[in-house]
Amino acid sequence: MASSYTTNFGIEEMAAGDQTGTWGDTTNFNFDILDRIAAYKAVALSDASTATLTVREASPGTGTENLQDGMFRVIKFTGSLAQNCTVTIAPDTTTAWFIIENATTDTGSSGPYSLLMKQGSGAGASVTIQNGKNAIIYCDGAGSGAVVTDALADLQVGTLEVTGAGAIDGALTAGGGVAVTGNVTATGTVEPAGDTAADDAAAFGYTSVLGAIITGQGSTNDVTLVNDADATVLGIATGTTNVDVVGDITAANFQPDGDTAADDAAAFGYTSVLGAIITGQGSTNDVTLVNDADATVLGIPTGTTNVDIVGDLTAGTLNADGDTAADDAAAMGYTAAEGLILTGQGSTNDVTIKNDADADVIEIPTGGTDVTVAGKLTAGKILLGNTDTDTSNTGSVTLDYSANQNFVLTFTGNVTLENPSTEAVGQAGVIVCIQDGSGSRTLSLGSQYKTVGDAGITLSTAANAVDIIPYFVSAADSILIGAVQLALSGA
Repeated sequence: MASSYTTNFGIEEMAAGDQTGTWGDTTNFNFDILDRIAAYKAVALSDASTATLTVREASPGTGTENLQDGMFRVIKFTGSLAQNCTVTIAPDTTTAWFIIENATTDTGSSGPYSLLMKQGSGAGASVTIQNGKNAIIYCDGAGSGAVVTDALADLQVGTLEVTGAGAIDGALTAGGGVAVTGNVTATGTVEPAGDTAADDAAAFGYTSVLGAIITGQGSTNDVTLVNDADATVLGIATGTTNVDVVGDITAANFQPDGDTAADDAAAFGYTSVLGAIITGQGSTNDVTLVNDADATVLGIPTGTTNVDIVGDLTAGTLNADGDTAADDAAAMGYTAAEGLILTGQGSTNDVTIKNDADADVIEIPTGGTDVTVAGKLTAGKILLGNTDTDTSNTGSVTLDYSANQNFVLTFTGNVTLENPSTEAVGQAGVIVCIQDGSGSRTLSLGSQYKTVGDAGITLSTAANAVDIIPYFVSAADSILIGAVQLALSGA
């Protein structure tokens, strides 16, 4: 009669009269299995998304060792991973238990990675073991739908002492007192016993002193301050928000919640006097000044911006957006003796320039754009248009004529110039086409590009060859293309 084997670890049970003369070897093999059941082993994983931990042979051989890594009760998984790894415990009929340590390392920079311990080929429950963590698990051996369970998932402990740092990923609920002699790191919420400032103060071990009973409740941005009866000064930490005050407050510097001058005046308890009702609303850079009917002088703090004035303004000295007296006069709509009548209209980046009759020089401020000149423009120096130097062009390319006058394009593949929408009538320039180190790149044109006889463009094909193509915008949606001029024949 042949031997039989135990369900979980495949320990060979010899039948009567079986393996005459060799039963001692089989017994020793069984002792080796028992020895593993009470021991530990480090198991190296290859860099893969799946692995198998075999507890016993599916079909053990008579008189053979039949030894597997899954026979060890304590297993430390090592190896370098580039992804999470699902470890399947086989066969799916074993009801073994394990202490598992995830000691794998990260092959890249996105880890470290977790181990997912499962059993069976179905969608049975699994246990995730984070990198650097240990877990005790057991298998129910229910076949393809087998379930792996965390043995300590619902742990009940009479007394727990943590001598190191404690990390809590979820909420901590304590029926009694929690005494911590070290640090507590929590990614969830630690809620003290009380819901009021006094209860929380007691829960934190604070007592009432002159000033606030407790500071830092919840976080530095969510603080309840309760003033003691004898305190005359209440200190609010820098950066504190959401402070509710019951009763009157006297403060040398205070920012109310209001959004209008009237709201802020009421919040401060101010009344209208000669001059502005309130200054400093919002911040020093966002100030609304309301002039009283009897005021003849309005003071604007140094550094104030965004000042809206309703009505006439009479000022002995006024500093407008410009840096010179002429610029300031022009910014206020005054006429200058010579030079520019107006600069800075709209903003420093949207300027209309009008030349005075006696002026023969126009200065355009640095950064000015969209400049319209009425009449003839004579420049003592050259006028330069922007040039687009694009070093990688292939496929569909749309040139931005509103941003550039000239274009220097390096072809890394065949290019089609699509119809633009930014060209201006009268605009002219050149399109320089440079072959890359491979050469033989072609150029196709959209319908708005017009060539002689609609023959298109043929470029030089040598590697690094340079062709210059002149263009002129004659009408909307019509860009006239001149003959190709060869600049360089290539390397």
